[in-house]
Amino acid sequence: MPENSPEISVIIPSYNRGWAIKEAIDSVFAQRFDNFELIVVNDGSTDNTVEELSSFRNKIKLIEQNNCGVSAARNKGILCSAGNYIAFLDSDDLWLPGKLEAQFEFFNKNPGALICQTEEIWVRNGKRINPGKRHKKVSGFFFEKSLELCMVSPSAVMIKKNLFNMVGLFNETLPACEDYDMWLRINCTYPIYLIDTPFVVKRGGHIDQLSRIHSLDKYRIRSITNLINSNMLTWDQQKAAIKILKEKCRVYAKGCRKRGRMNEAEEYIRLSESV
Repeated sequence: MPENSPEISVIIPSYNRGWAIKEAIDSVFAQRFDNFELIVVNDGSTDNTVEELSSFRNKIKLIEQNNCGVSAARNKGILCSAGNYIAFLDSDDLWLPGKLEAQFEFFNKNPGALICQTEEIWVRNGKRINPGKRHKKVSGFFFEKSLELCMVSPSAVMIKKNLFNMVGLFNETLPACEDYDMWLRINCTYPIYLIDTPFVVKRGGHIDQLSRIHSLDKYRIRSITNLINSNMLTWDQQKAAIKILKEKCRVYAKGCRKRGRMNEAEEYIRLSESV
């Protein structure tokens, strides 16, 4: 790596987030750690995103692409990055000033670690809320718990770049739950460590959140199915994945029946019975 290359590459994917992107970028430049590059991937926005980014023209690496989804945007940022470490920030979230410093220090003290995340503050529609007990983050191996519920936030992680050589990039065929898929692929083999201090403000409640997409479980089902067929899992992990897959298929099929989508319901019942 060239001598002047940054230690950390920060990647912000953005699609029609002109209302939020400036605050996100400002929170990156407010970091106490300054040896980073900031890559913003504009995923074909049609709003005022380009105008909002114009004031940062000489401070950021801007990548423009047609609208291909968040996975493709993150992957493009990874492939164009120069840092040893990758940190993602969703364009509707914010970082507190010590975030990069704390994670860089963690990696220096734990050279064998490949990925860590921090705690976060949840804000919904402008008001702080407390996450439920089932959302409580843990450290290390928690693959089985993650099968039921995504336990890692993209905005909270920092990853050694070479980890992507081992597990692959984000799955671009998943329009949502692509992060759920990535963390499962990582955590079935590698521990994901937790810095138990909130350095991320996770903002929710707005209408363009990916997590509001209808029928999210079908993407989780696809992710788990891919994992089961990947030969990546231990015997115990395989059993846990099959159990959760069957449960999610039954619940999703029930929802399909309720909405009159009988053929789709039968498809997921057959999948449940085939594993």
